[in-house]
Amino acid sequence: MKYITHISRMLVGVLFIISGFIKLNDPLGFSYKLQEYFGADVLNMEFLIPYALLISVFVVVFEVVLGVFLLIGYKPKFTVYSLLAMIVFFTFLTFYSAYFEKVKDCGCFGDALKLTPWQSFWKDVILLVLILILVFGLKHVKPIFSKLPTTVIALLSFIASLWFGYHVLMHLPAIDFRAYAIGKNIPEQMKIPDDAPKPVLEYTWTFKVDGNEEEYVTNGSYPQVEGEYVGVETKVIEEGYIPPIQDFSIESVDEDLTSHFMDMENLIIVAMYNINKAETDGVVKLKAFTEKAMKKGYKVIGLTSSGEAAKQQVKQDYNLNFDFYLCDEKVIKTIVRSNPGIVILNKGTVIDKSHWNDIEDIEL
Repeated sequence: MKYITHISRMLVGVLFIISGFIKLNDPLGFSYKLQEYFGADVLNMEFLIPYALLISVFVVVFEVVLGVFLLIGYKPKFTVYSLLAMIVFFTFLTFYSAYFEKVKDCGCFGDALKLTPWQSFWKDVILLVLILILVFGLKHVKPIFSKLPTTVIALLSFIASLWFGYHVLMHLPAIDFRAYAIGKNIPEQMKIPDDAPKPVLEYTWTFKVDGNEEEYVTNGSYPQVEGEYVGVETKVIEEGYIPPIQDFSIESVDEDLTSHFMDMENLIIVAMYNINKAETDGVVKLKAFTEKAMKKGYKVIGLTSSGEAAKQQVKQDYNLNFDFYLCDEKVIKTIVRSNPGIVILNKGTVIDKSHWNDIEDIEL
């Protein structure tokens, strides 16, 4: 039992630190995932949506810290039972998502590793078993250092986690795992290769034959049945190839201008997923920056999901001299974790990205 407990301790501690750090690298992204869970069509806890970022930071810092606590043996009873409570909650959440098909990606490892809801659930089940081993072998979870060094390491891990979370919120994620990272070409990631795997679908046809309803399963072809057609249900067996970028677009009121702007050199996108929720201090900085960029030959556009009235209002209030185009809110949130945020493109390739706090540091 002693050796099994030590193995479980190492696996759980390392996995919690890795999982927590990946989310701590992008707490804003994890808060968007929490908002999805809190929505009316999932957990129906919309009163928590305004607190999603606060909850996000608390959860990911706690996750990293518990992993460190477990490895160094700090307050074993508190640590192990806290891990148990957290994994029970996560297991319920991933089961709920998988069984009711509410959330397609749990966000367990942020954008670094995408897991299906069922993969997330079984990962949590394995973790639950490992943590239960720790519960039963709690007497074997002992500090690896004396009391003072253990306490100092525990405190430093908490302070470092808080500082790192604050730093990436005030700037941008230290590591960008998304499809819009610097160096990546947006149009290329929207393409589906000719040799890409196709989705595999299963069709269940229902016919009324001799007064009884009977089902016939095919891969798409219409079954040769002498009976009255009732209906058909489609089930995805294999997803096939899904491009990294699916919903990106730049649209005016009456046309799609995505290709037009993706062919441009020296394009600056001012991303504001929701104009009414944009940080005022950030919007104030846009005027000087965009005018400087235009003088240096850059084409500047805004990208938002807000309506025409909001677009005209922000231009008037802050004397902005560039036009805003439409894009899906979720896509803009994915492009840059800042509202407003700056993205510099050259023929569709991301050259640079910046939080509004760092606009003065952008090299044009």
